[in-house]
Amino acid sequence: MPAFRQVGEKQLPNPVLCMAWSPKRDLIALANTTGELLLHRLASFQRVWSLPPSECTGKEITALAWRPDGKILAFSLGDTKQVVLCGVEKAEILHVFPMQHPVTCMHWMEVTEENSALSSFYNSEDESKLFLPKLPTLPKSEEKSDEIMNLLGEVRLNVLVLGGDAGFVELYAYGMYKIATLTGVSGTCRSLSLSSDLKSLSVITEVRSADNNPEICYIQLDTGLLSDCLSEVTRMARKFTHISTLLQYLHLSLTCMCEAWEDILMQMDLRLTKFVQEKNTNTQVQDEFLELLLWGQSSPELQALLMNQLTVKGLKKLGQSIESSYSSIQKLVISHLQSGSEALLYHLSEVKGMCLWKQKFEPLGLDSAAIEGAITAVGSFSLKANELLQVIDKSMKNFKAFFRWLYVAMLRMCEEHVPPELNKMTQKDIAFVADFLSEHFSENEELFDRKGKYFNVERVGQYLKDEDEDLVSPPNTKGNQWLKFLQESTHLKESPLLFPSFPQKSLHFVKRMMESVIEQCLQKPAEVIGKSVKQAVFLPLYTVPERYDLVWNDKKAKMHYVLFCMPEVSPSKLYLLRKGTDPNSVMSIDLSHHLDNTDDDNAAAQPNYIYSCLDARFYDDEMLTVVLQGSEEENRRRVLAQLPLASALSCETEFNWQTHLRLDQQSGAIPCQELVLGNQWRELESMKAQFVAVNGIRKVACVLSANLRHIRVFEMDVEDEDDEGADSQNASADQDGLDASMTSQGPGEESVEAEDEGGEQKGAVFQKTEEHLESEEALELS
Repeated sequence: MPAFRQVGEKQLPNPVLCMAWSPKRDLIALANTTGELLLHRLASFQRVWSLPPSECTGKEITALAWRPDGKILAFSLGDTKQVVLCGVEKAEILHVFPMQHPVTCMHWMEVTEENSALSSFYNSEDESKLFLPKLPTLPKSEEKSDEIMNLLGEVRLNVLVLGGDAGFVELYAYGMYKIATLTGVSGTCRSLSLSSDLKSLSVITEVRSADNNPEICYIQLDTGLLSDCLSEVTRMARKFTHISTLLQYLHLSLTCMCEAWEDILMQMDLRLTKFVQEKNTNTQVQDEFLELLLWGQSSPELQALLMNQLTVKGLKKLGQSIESSYSSIQKLVISHLQSGSEALLYHLSEVKGMCLWKQKFEPLGLDSAAIEGAITAVGSFSLKANELLQVIDKSMKNFKAFFRWLYVAMLRMCEEHVPPELNKMTQKDIAFVADFLSEHFSENEELFDRKGKYFNVERVGQYLKDEDEDLVSPPNTKGNQWLKFLQESTHLKESPLLFPSFPQKSLHFVKRMMESVIEQCLQKPAEVIGKSVKQAVFLPLYTVPERYDLVWNDKKAKMHYVLFCMPEVSPSKLYLLRKGTDPNSVMSIDLSHHLDNTDDDNAAAQPNYIYSCLDARFYDDEMLTVVLQGSEEENRRRVLAQLPLASALSCETEFNWQTHLRLDQQSGAIPCQELVLGNQWRELESMKAQFVAVNGIRKVACVLSANLRHIRVFEMDVEDEDDEGADSQNASADQDGLDASMTSQGPGEESVEAEDEGGEQKGAVFQKTEEHLESEEALELS
C-alpha cells in the first residue's frame, strides 16, 4: 500500500520563513530569519549551497519562487524592496531589480498554450545567432558571464507574478521584463496565481474593513489581452529579455574594465602636486622638465623627486603597469563593449520593426519614438567606447615616448650606463615630448580648484569614473574635418541619423543615460497592458486572518482553486472555492475522522476525532497535502495526510452565493463532504508540525515545525518498509542527519555527513533525540 517514507530530518540553527521545492529536481530552497538562502537536496537533507545575506541586496527575504525549468530561483527582499534572480548551479546573483513596494508573494508559471505562430517562433528564435557572433566570456568571471546568458532560459513564455502591499501586482516575462503593472487591486496580496493560458489572474488579498478588521477577499482579474496577443507578447518579451540580458552583460564588462584600470598613475599626479606645493622656487614644473629635456640639467628639487620618490626601478614598473592595464581595457572595449553594443542595436532594430507592424503590436503599447530614442542612446554609447579606444591608443604612444626619455635622463643622473638603443633621440622625438609636457604638466588653477591637484597625466581613468561631472581632460577635437563639416552643414547639424557623441561626458555617464532611455522604452507596454486588465470577480470570504490562503491553477480544467479555513466559524472544516468560466462553486470538507486502523471489528464503534487544518498545499490537480491537528485535549497529535479531491469535487449540491454577504456569513449553506483518507496519512510523532511544502511531480513533501527550525522530509508515493531492520536503518539515517545539524557551526557551509558503515543506531538514542526536539519546541512555543 502507498505510504509516506521519511528520508530526512534536521534541526536548523535559524528559523525558516519560506520553503519552495524545485519543479524539476529533488531540491528545496529555504529562507531563514537571518536573510540566508539555503538549497538542500532530498537525500538525507544535504545542503548543496548557502547564499549569505548581502548589504547590497538585503536581509529580509519575504517570498520564493522557482523558474519552471528549475535553473533560476527568485526571491524578494522586504528591507530593500528588491527582487533577486539567483543561479541555482553556482549560487550567484545574476539579476536584481527594484520594486515600488515590498513583495509579499510571488508565483512563476509557464504558458502551455500552443499555436502555429508560436511554434514557428520557437523554431526561428535563435536566428540572431546567424547574424551575431557569440559574445565572449568575461575575464575573471567566465562562469558568471555564462550564467548571465542563461537568464534567457527556454523560448516558451514564462511569467513571474509579484504581489505586495497597497494592491501592488506586476507581471515579469521570463522573470526579467515587466509586461504589466496592474491597478485597481485593493489590499495586501497574500497569494496569487496566473492561469497557464494567460486568460485570468486570481489574487487573495487582505483588506481592512470599515471597522478596521482584516477581511480576506478573492479577486479574479481578466488578462484577456495577454491571451489574445500571446504570440505577439512572447515575441516582444523575448526581445526585451535579450536586451535586458545584454545590458547586464555590458554592465559586467564595464566593471571588468574598472578592475583592469590601475590607479598607479594617480600616485604620480599626487607626487607632482605635492612637489609644486613644497618647492621654494617660482619656476613652473613644466619649465623644469623642459630644461631637463633641452639642457639635460634639473633643479635639486626635481632631481630629488625623480631619484628618491619615483626612482629608476619605479619608473620602469610604472611603464609596464600602464601598458598592461591599457591593453586589458582596450581588449575589453573591442571584444565586449562593442560586441554587446552591436547585439543591442540588432535587437532594438528588430523591436523597431515590430513597432511598424501596428496592427499586431500597437495594442501592446510599443512606441516607435521610444525605440528610436533607445537606438540613438546605444549609438552614443558605441561612439563613446570608440572614443575611449582612441584615447587609449594615443596615451600608450605618449607614455612610451615620455617614459623612454625620462628613463634615459634618470640613468644619466645616476651616472649609469645608457643602452645604445635608448640613447638615440631625434628632433621629432624631442618635439613630441615637449608637446606632451605642455599638454599634461600645465599648472591649471581651475583644475586645481575642482580636483585639488594641478596635474592630470592619466586620461583613461576619467572615462571609467561613475560621476556626473564633465571630463577633466576631454579629447582635443581641433582640426577634426568631420566635426567641422557637421557644424557648417545646416541639414546634418541636427540630423536624427547621426548619433550624438557627448564629448564632455564619461563612459559611465553615457552608459547610465542609455540604460535610462531603454528603461523608459520598456515601461510603456507594461502601462498599456496593465490598463487593459479588468476586475472580473470580487468575493469577500471571511474576516479572520489565517496563516494561509492558497490559490492553485488547474492547467487541464482551466480552473482556479482557492483553499482556506475559517476557524472561528467552523474550525474542523476545510473550504475549497472553484472559479472558472462557470458560476462560483464552493464546498467544504469535514475534518472529523477516525484515523486509526479499522481492520478489527470494534473499530466501527470507536468515536470519530475532530481535527483542524494547520496548513494545506495542492499536491497535484487531484490531491491535497494537509497537516492536521487533533482538536481535543486528549488528542493533540499532528498528522500529515493526503486528501483526494475527487469526492469533494463530485458534490452535486449547489451553493447559491449571496453576493451582498461574506462567505463566512453564509457558511451554513455550503455543501460538506466527509474526509476520505484510507491509509494516506502518517502521524508526526515528537514534532509539533505546522507547515508543509510539497512537489507532486517529484513526489516529495517537507514538514516544518511551529518553532520554524525542525524539518522532516518525506517521499510520498512509496512502499513503506514494515520490517524492524528497515525501520532501524531509517532511524539511523535520521539520527545521522540530526547529529550533523546539531554539531554544525552555525549558518555557514556545512559538510554533508555520510551514514555509518553499519547503518545501525540504538532506538534509545533516537528516542532521546526526539524527546530533546519535542522539549525544545515546547520551549520555543511557550
